[in-house]
Amino acid sequence: MKESLTDKVTSLAKRRGFYWQAYEAYGGVGGFYVLGDLGTKLKDNIVRLWKKMFLDKYGFIEIESPTIGPYVVFEASGHVGSFKDAMSECLKCHNKYRADHLLAEQGIQVSESTRLDVLEHLMNENKILCPECRQSSWRVTAFLTMFQTNIGPYSENIGFLRPETAQGMFVEFKQIYESNRGKMPLGVAQIGKAYRNEISPRQGLIRLREFSQIELEFFFNPNNNSCEYLHQVDDIKMNILDEKKVARGDEIPYRLSAKEAIDKGYIIQPWLAFFMALSQKFLNELGVKSEFQRFKAKLEGERAHYSAQTYDQEVLTEKYGWIEVAGHAYRQDYDLKSHTLKGSIDMYVVEELKEPMREKKTLAYVNSKRVKDEFNGKASEIFVEISKYDPKTLAQKLNEVGKIELEGVVLGREYFTLKEVEETISTRKFIPHVVEPSFGIERIICATLEHAYSERENRVILSLKEDIAPYKFAVFPLVKKDGLDEKAKEVFNMIKAEGISVLYDDDGSIGRRYARVDEIGVPNAITIDYQTLEDDTVTVRKRDTWDQNRVKISEVLKT
Repeated sequence: MKESLTDKVTSLAKRRGFYWQAYEAYGGVGGFYVLGDLGTKLKDNIVRLWKKMFLDKYGFIEIESPTIGPYVVFEASGHVGSFKDAMSECLKCHNKYRADHLLAEQGIQVSESTRLDVLEHLMNENKILCPECRQSSWRVTAFLTMFQTNIGPYSENIGFLRPETAQGMFVEFKQIYESNRGKMPLGVAQIGKAYRNEISPRQGLIRLREFSQIELEFFFNPNNNSCEYLHQVDDIKMNILDEKKVARGDEIPYRLSAKEAIDKGYIIQPWLAFFMALSQKFLNELGVKSEFQRFKAKLEGERAHYSAQTYDQEVLTEKYGWIEVAGHAYRQDYDLKSHTLKGSIDMYVVEELKEPMREKKTLAYVNSKRVKDEFNGKASEIFVEISKYDPKTLAQKLNEVGKIELEGVVLGREYFTLKEVEETISTRKFIPHVVEPSFGIERIICATLEHAYSERENRVILSLKEDIAPYKFAVFPLVKKDGLDEKAKEVFNMIKAEGISVLYDDDGSIGRRYARVDEIGVPNAITIDYQTLEDDTVTVRKRDTWDQNRVKISEVLKT
């Protein structure tokens, strides 16, 4: 059977040290991979380019928060209740797999909202074979895909490895906002590890249990959501499959600019449209052409619990078809509101109004006498805790969940008096809304390598863009004698001193050395020969064209 392009890239990646499966000394563990030297260099360059395009240009900021969070954080965020996959268990060998994945491999597509009993029926009715024992008897249950741990020595103090970097930015929002002098809108990024306890990862870098994310949470005033940067992406045409096309199975996308997609109602939030277009440009800069990208909407039952609209940014691969490399979600105020209601810090922002206005609001006041009568000596502690909330927040909490949870005490509506008031205000409090572009770095690496891979005269060429190539230059002495190697090392050290990535190779024939650097994506190969000793010129060979030009050593960095 002909080797797929995806398999060729995977083989190259292992052989040359971009990436390989972890723990191979013990048979390997699914969902864990190692990035080698070339892989880490490529990853760092991709991240650097992303920061340049998404942070530096717009003055957005970056934080780094813990990778472990307490149970209450992920309960408030909704992950404990909803971050689950349908797990199918073979009743003969008891191996476990994602039910939707096994069905999809047999051409049976199901939505992420399909009930467990329906999935189990489909598995058994269609006699889906177990990949391990080839039997077809199944049980399907829900599986929480977060890694659980304990924080400290107490078994009841449950925590989770974060399934996304986002919650760190939401939980710490108030501190971030205040330390940035109340700036709004506010873009906050986090780059780091996330963890998902995948049931049966079997697609290399596409599905991992430990992976790297780039996430940007863009906080803005929902009373003024116009996007000031929209004109900057007018020239970018996106391939868009909106909810209606997805629902009817129409695979022919609209080709629209961000503004056109907003005007036609396919994208409901201008900031979401802007970041989608910018993300397409980012993938273009990585070497993935626009015709191999598309944005596919998630239907209502498939979207994450926090999202009003989500588009998956997908890239076409030979073996796996369309793979998601980024998700673009309009999270509204779900996360900040949830942490306000569950936590002890409100996530409101104060807006200065241009003109005063009248506003009606509900306030809640604790019934002090009832609390004293029923809680006796503990009443003073309750009053201290209650004082942390303003009357409006207390009323909102009561309206949302019907109770106020304090340290070891739950107070229902009956402990409060609610009052409706109207007042003239010159400021207004609001919880910011959020648009989130979220990128999977390993998936982007995989897609970037595949779209850079080509073969010419039985040689592999990895046409990585110069900005992200692990090495920008390679330096070769024609032979290791007559002073050519010393001169080559001078050139090598000159380039390195400029902070430019460069490798040195004097092993084997020039042809073999050219081939070696072509297949790891080095754009420029410099050869030092006997003429170099005479006139200080070198041969610079271009990776993609194999063209060779003679230039002065002082000019090589300008080629």
